[in-house]
Amino acid sequence: MADLDLPLRGEQRMLRDSVQRFLADTARPTWCDLSESLGLAGIALPENIGGFGGGAIDIALVMGELGPALAGADWLSHAAATMLLARAAPAHPDQPELAAGRKRIAIVCAASTAAMPIVDDGTVRGSAALVAGGAEADLFLLADRDLLFLFPADGAKVEQRHRIMHDGSVSADLAFTLKPGDAALLASGDDARALVDYANDLIFAGRCAEAVGLMQRMIVDSIDYLGQRKQFGTAIGRFQSLRHRAADMQLAAMKAAALTEEAILAVDQGRADRAQAVSAACIEVGDAVRIVGESAVQIHGAMGLTEELSLGGHFKRALAIAAAFGPRADHLARFSSTAS
Repeated sequence: MADLDLPLRGEQRMLRDSVQRFLADTARPTWCDLSESLGLAGIALPENIGGFGGGAIDIALVMGELGPALAGADWLSHAAATMLLARAAPAHPDQPELAAGRKRIAIVCAASTAAMPIVDDGTVRGSAALVAGGAEADLFLLADRDLLFLFPADGAKVEQRHRIMHDGSVSADLAFTLKPGDAALLASGDDARALVDYANDLIFAGRCAEAVGLMQRMIVDSIDYLGQRKQFGTAIGRFQSLRHRAADMQLAAMKAAALTEEAILAVDQGRADRAQAVSAACIEVGDAVRIVGESAVQIHGAMGLTEELSLGGHFKRALAIAAAFGPRADHLARFSSTAS
């Protein structure tokens, strides 16, 4: 099965196991469940302010588990934003509230939105489209090229329009009218550029991990269905064509999981090949979710996309992840430029 095989410390195994146990009893966890019951709001914040002190591996583990629960989109934005905040402003007073989940923060960067606002001489204008986690955020962290800004979700300066996506997640279109002094500048220049690039790759790797979790669940559900559904008096899992289809699903998911593991390790370890590893994972995962999802729906027949089964929601979320990676050509060009 295409699960993530990462080198884990003892506390990371405990984290994974606790999330699995909780999700076994709570199919669709809320933000309150994630922050209060599991303490996941502070996973990327230092332990001395109530966080977990985790990194990219910890975030990927959680995303892999939250994927089938359709609860990862908002949480990933919060986790990435808190990690950047801890690195850029380690003494920021809002960190304890963010670690406890009493405040929520969303990151606005190229990987988390379909369009970026215009930043010029301390002003932020224009709009950001489909910002993950933006609908319920109290704070926004804008990571744009070589600038890092933090500002509150003030309705007078940040207009929000919520959107319910096809996969059931809620994103936000944001319109900005921030003047100089409305946002706190946390970093600029080369320091900010390094943090911005890191955040984009962290989000891409986290989404890849989420997709791996979704594909694993779709494969398990499909194999179970192959053993239950009967046609001509025999289980359809005995038909060779469907066995081949299940094998193709497994192979696609295994390839995607292997490259996702490399991407996560490259981000976590700050490797020189991080950009290459992350783009390779995005390309492979984007292909795999279609192979696995379309095959799972075909195996289940007409009921594959009905509300009676969770498969439809999983496939829609997997397709949304693939779309959020951005143009395939961009990742191919990035991979090519970094590989040479």
